[in-house]
Formats: sequence, C-alpha cells, structure tokens
Amino acid sequence: MTCLSFFMPIFAEHIFKREIKLMGKTSIKEVVNALERFAPLPLQEGWDNAGLQVGLTETQEVSGALLCLDVTEAVVDEAVALKCNLIVSHHPLLFHPLKQISDKNDVQRAVRKAIKNDIAIVSMHTNMDNAPGGVNFRIASKMGLNHVEFFGPTKEVDEMKGGSGVIGTLEEPLSANEFMVMLKRTFDVDCVQANQLLRRNICRVAICGGAGAFLLGDAIAAGADAFVTGEMHYHEFFGHEQEVQIAVIGHYQSEQYTNEVFRDIIQGAFPDVTCHLSQTNTNPIVYI
Repeated sequence: MTCLSFFMPIFAEHIFKREIKLMGKTSIKEVVNALERFAPLPLQEGWDNAGLQVGLTETQEVSGALLCLDVTEAVVDEAVALKCNLIVSHHPLLFHPLKQISDKNDVQRAVRKAIKNDIAIVSMHTNMDNAPGGVNFRIASKMGLNHVEFFGPTKEVDEMKGGSGVIGTLEEPLSANEFMVMLKRTFDVDCVQANQLLRRNICRVAICGGAGAFLLGDAIAAGADAFVTGEMHYHEFFGHEQEVQIAVIGHYQSEQYTNEVFRDIIQGAFPDVTCHLSQTNTNPIVYI
C-alpha cells in the first residue's frame, strides 16, 4: 500500500466533514458539545450518569431533536414519528449497567427501539441542575424571582461556578395562601404538600428541582422564607413550623420546563436544528 492510498480515506473523511460544514449542516456531536459547554459533565454528581446514553454522535447529521424529561418507549415512538434522530432528556435512561437488552422492561425496550431507528439519546441531568442558567434558574424564572443566585454548597469546573440550589426574591411579597395559589397555577399542580402555613409574608424563595430535601437546612441558613422542591420524605417536614414555608410540588412538575432550557441552548447555537418539546407526559404519579 502506498502512502497516498493509506491517507486517502482520512483525507476523504476530512473533505466530507468540511463539506457538511460548508453546507451549513449540524451534526449530533456539535449539538452535544453545545449542551456540554453550557452544562459541563464534571458538574454532575458522582452517582449520576449524564451524557451519551445510546447511539452514535460523530458523523450523524441532526434530522431533529426531541426534548424531554424522561425517556420511555413512548417517547422514542414520538421521536420516530417526528423523524428526530436525537433525543435530549433530563433524566438518564441508563442509571445502571444493562445485563441484557431484550423486551424485559421499558428501559430495555426503549434502548432497542432507539438503536433500531438509529436514534441517539443524550441526557443532561445534575450537570444541568447545577449549571448557571440551568434547571433551577428556569424554575426561578417561571416564578418571577429576581436577583437569583446559588445557595448552599457550590463547585467550580473550568472557571464555571455551579450549585444544586438557587435563591431569589419575589417581585411582591405574598401571603402563604397566595404563594400556594401561584405555585399551583405556574406549575399546573393539583396539590402542594406543605408544612404549617407561614403567618408572615413570603419574599425570599429557595429552589431545588427534583429531590431537594438535602438543601432544606442550607435554604434556612440562607434566609429563605420558603423552600420549593419536587419531593421530600414525611419526617423531613417536622420541626420547621413558622421557620420556613416548605412547598413540595412534585418531581415531574418541578422539572417540566427543562426541555425549554435545552431548546434555548440548541436553537441559540444552531438555528437550523428543528427542536420539538415532547408532548408525552411521563409522570408516573397521578392524583386521585
């Protein structure tokens, strides 16, 4: 084999990639890179599994991106129907290694269907929770909070400061009753789990989407009048009467606007990429 024949495939691949760029096409890898620049993977918690879940990213051009909270078989079906070859989720499809890929459960069926239809799945979980402008900042925006900043423990990655919770102030102080009404309206929840209602107005609000009970003490130390999260255990409500207003709105409900964050990142970097907010409600909890 001559030197020229050896380098021809490499040269051809370089030309092919250059042609894609010249035609203004966007690869899945470029989209993933944009998401990870916004929320670097080192920002995720040690137990997490954010990043690529299924598929190839290097050479595939994005036909469309379906943005969601959870990946289920129904969500993969939705991506197929929309001709999207990329799914970006908040919660990872794969938290634990698979010992087989069959039709034994929904995770395995979703993996099989994604591979069969050449769909890449990427998850941005606690790295997106912890990123500036990420999930908790979007929750704060929906509540109309001002002067939003991190509270509690923070970490720094590549000069980017991140944290699991944010705190900000309401435009106008609200009574506890008014605050609950606002939460139910803003997050479309049927009920809010709360401790004893505060007999003072609420102005300063701490937030941690999803399972955020671990930050309750930090929220109190930061001077929060209210702490809003997605889920807490029974015993964690005790002992805070008239100290802080606890408001638990549901894990799914607290993080439901994460797909808007994904959309803004992707379309801000690549206006040519078609993004779809998933219409599949993956919340496994119903209120009867």
